[in-house]
Amino acid sequence: MRDPRSVRCTYYLESEIDPEKAAAIMAGEQSSGTFLPVPGESARIRERHAARISNVQELGFCRPSLPSRSTPEKVRAALVTVDFPMENVGTDLATLQTAIAGNLFELGDLYACRLQDIALPEDFVAAHPGPAFGIEGTRKLISHVQGVMVGTIVKPNVGLSEEEFRLVVRDLAMASIDLIKDDELMTDPAYLPLERRVAVATEEIRAAEQVTGHSTMYAFNITGDLAGLRKRHDLVVEAGGRCVMLNIPVMGLPALALLRSFAEVPIHGHRAGLAASMRSKALGMDYRVWQQMARLAGADHLHASGLGSKFYELDEEVAANIRSLLEPLGATIAPLPVLSSGQNVTTPGPTFDAVGSTDLMMLAGGGVAAHPDGPGAGVRSLRQAWEAAVAGVPLQAAADERSRAGDDALLHAVQTFGKGA
Repeated sequence: MRDPRSVRCTYYLESEIDPEKAAAIMAGEQSSGTFLPVPGESARIRERHAARISNVQELGFCRPSLPSRSTPEKVRAALVTVDFPMENVGTDLATLQTAIAGNLFELGDLYACRLQDIALPEDFVAAHPGPAFGIEGTRKLISHVQGVMVGTIVKPNVGLSEEEFRLVVRDLAMASIDLIKDDELMTDPAYLPLERRVAVATEEIRAAEQVTGHSTMYAFNITGDLAGLRKRHDLVVEAGGRCVMLNIPVMGLPALALLRSFAEVPIHGHRAGLAASMRSKALGMDYRVWQQMARLAGADHLHASGLGSKFYELDEEVAANIRSLLEPLGATIAPLPVLSSGQNVTTPGPTFDAVGSTDLMMLAGGGVAAHPDGPGAGVRSLRQAWEAAVAGVPLQAAADERSRAGDDALLHAVQTFGKGA
């Protein structure tokens, strides 16, 4: 008897052959056999283990999006829904990823193959812990901060000496920033090893807290060899660090799940490398699919790009990314959506209009460090811009009002980054 539980996936496909036949080839490749009977593929195996096509919606003809062994003038596009038996996958994330996003991308009959959506069985979701801290746990560790959390990245991202690094962290911590993070490129270089970064940063943050009364979180990048993952995590925790960071696409979902199994602090999930499997609309998977797996593996914070960013995603795509992170996923708690890349005082308004939530963290590199009045004014101006966005006050009007009250941080930020905002 076939297990009624299945992983339902929706793909965009292009093929020269009939879309139903193309879908059958893909389903066979990723389950019990091929589209042709093979020795040993009995009726029992097909009944219990074959992936099934539940829907094919033809979209018409188009030029092929991807190269293959031949180059037809036109191919047939379709949306295809496939049900993969949970019995094939169990509850393992690596097996799931192999089944729904493995060899199917290599099939020569497909001129596009994009996983657009996924619906996971309740039993699969329940088998994974999800984030340990999420949004509220992170707020608790940052002085119970309310509203949008403001963070930044240490810049220059590589090359700082220990003393230069110390001064950067000191200035940011004294600005009462909520989070400071390592750049994804900064791991454990000989000129500024992780051990020294942890010691210096925690020392400066503790000293600043005595002055400001505000707890700042530092996300230390512990990406590196898998064998040393526990050691690097323990180094951060034993020094009093409040967060670790992992480049998830580089390390893989199993590494994230392993880290979650012993992590004592929030896991800041960076998406470095994700666009290689996401940027082409004809290949890979949508963010809403990937984030579900990363959430189940235990990421407390997940990067979602940012509106008005320097990266490729359109604002409506970024907004959809953020909303997907805030959607329920079984009994797991929601991760903290992290906005980054080109964020400054001009982006809170469009972001709040699109998302309608302040359960976010905005990382602004130049938006903090390049403020003409220093990082303290940069942090303050971002918070003021968010207050204006939530209140529905135009940015320039809010800046003028603050200036009349004697605080020019927002005005100077608008003049620096706004270009007429």
